[in-house]
Amino acid sequence: TNGIVVDYYRSFYNIIYRANVVLENLKVASEENADQFEGEAKFVRAYAYFNLVRLFGDVPLIDRVIAPLDKDIQFTRVSTANVYQLIVSDLSSAANLLDDSYKNRASKSAAQALLAKVHLTLGNYSEAKSLCESVMGAGFSLEPNFKDVFYSEGNNEVIFAVGYESDNDNDSQNFSAEMLNAVGRTTGVNYVTDEAAVFLDENGGDRTAFSYRVDALQPQFYQVVKYLPNGDAALGIDPVSDDPTSCGNDWIVMRYADVLLMHVEAIMNSGSGESTTDAGALASFQAVRDRAGLTDPVASVTKQELLDERRAELAFENHRFFDLIRFGVANEVLGQYSADNGYSFSGTDLLLPIPQREINLSNGLLTQNPGY
Repeated sequence: TNGIVVDYYRSFYNIIYRANVVLENLKVASEENADQFEGEAKFVRAYAYFNLVRLFGDVPLIDRVIAPLDKDIQFTRVSTANVYQLIVSDLSSAANLLDDSYKNRASKSAAQALLAKVHLTLGNYSEAKSLCESVMGAGFSLEPNFKDVFYSEGNNEVIFAVGYESDNDNDSQNFSAEMLNAVGRTTGVNYVTDEAAVFLDENGGDRTAFSYRVDALQPQFYQVVKYLPNGDAALGIDPVSDDPTSCGNDWIVMRYADVLLMHVEAIMNSGSGESTTDAGALASFQAVRDRAGLTDPVASVTKQELLDERRAELAFENHRFFDLIRFGVANEVLGQYSADNGYSFSGTDLLLPIPQREINLSNGLLTQNPGY
């Protein structure tokens, strides 16, 4: 199995294990800290399971610390519906236990924003709308300058980010694969395709220059600009560290623009699902476009326009694939892209393979996804 796929699977289950350890040892925490620790543990467990269930489908559901011989729990795949029950429960609990004291740790608004996305995924649009509006009333705002979202850490648009520290072997991100595309000098999973570059040139507005650039040393390649550890003087981006392999760019998981666009999605899908003229939805949509310098008034928003806006606003932040699935167009869009570029595509490609090592260890309990 591809090494990156294996890393995803193992890393998310490692998060779940650590969260379960915390939850089973809350009794040793002080009363003033117990709620915070419980909320944080449930948030990260839900975050890990939300990624697992979207990437792999039915997965083992481990909601407590298990012994090495508990093979049935460790390797039995549980339906996505049951996994989502735990995700919703954990995030609801976290939202009640936490406040908004932190951006690099779980918070009330982070739990509400993630739960809103979960409900959008499940088709619970009224719940998603309500949660978005709770976050919209929590004091966050769009940064006036798009660049500052990524290069002014802890800004008022960030709801939750994984924090890193420059020049610290334990806390630097060392060229996270999610942040970079694969070019001759780096290995990453964030590709800037020719088609994506053309799309951003046509639809990105002020965001384009801070979304991708031509690689100066290898002009046949593009680079993601949102997380440049070594900076770009022409764009006014200072280096984050003297050593690009030990840099401190925070990885933004949830930000306010995403919540505004989820708000539009929830309202649209509460109606026809194809378009909306709702004043609240238009205000949220317009705010995101205004920040990008695209200030023409919007009288209605279609499903395709919303999907395009999410693509332009959140480019290279690891939302596009899940957006295509949630909007019900993944087979069409990815199939067309594959056909245009000489690749093969099947609907089974929308799930990653279960790592073969896990299947081997399960002694027949863990089954593989179709197509692999």
